[in-house]
Amino acid sequence: MSNPPISIGVLTSGGDAQGMNAAVRAVVRAAIHEGAAVYAIYEGYQGMVDGGDRVRQLVWDDVGSVLHRGGTIIGTARCPAFREREGRRRAARNLLQCGIDRLVIIGGDGSLTGANLFRQEWPELLAELVQAGEIDEATARAHPALMIAGLVGSIDNDMVGTDMTIGADSALHRIIEA
Repeated sequence: MSNPPISIGVLTSGGDAQGMNAAVRAVVRAAIHEGAAVYAIYEGYQGMVDGGDRVRQLVWDDVGSVLHRGGTIIGTARCPAFREREGRRRAARNLLQCGIDRLVIIGGDGSLTGANLFRQEWPELLAELVQAGEIDEATARAHPALMIAGLVGSIDNDMVGTDMTIGADSALHRIIEA
């Protein structure tokens, strides 16, 4: 029995910061190089809750000319729905529709805290989805855990454990130039 293909979702959340596009590009190209399918989750956690066309597979060329662009090409938005369990349940269902059980979150403290809660609740969310008939048992067994990689994207440079967050250096240069 072969393993199912790996599907990875990438999203940016919170305030945008210079360097987020470079991070998205690096994630997409490294994952494709390793044989994974990569999905952009547009508008951050809101896109994960909404699903549909806000979760789209990317190919190598989709991130070919993004380094010079400011902000984040996949967008970011506040998402009150993700703060509620029902929103996280909808997000889990939408990810599973694409076979995603791995996420790369590019954002600050709040974004990464939300990701950790989502990871902790994942098994319970799957059980609720099975009970409601929204996914089958085989899907739940194939994706028993949610794996998270957090890349700190914040102009504040206020995250312990990293020397410089994505966006902080550019923000400091702007301040000096002003």
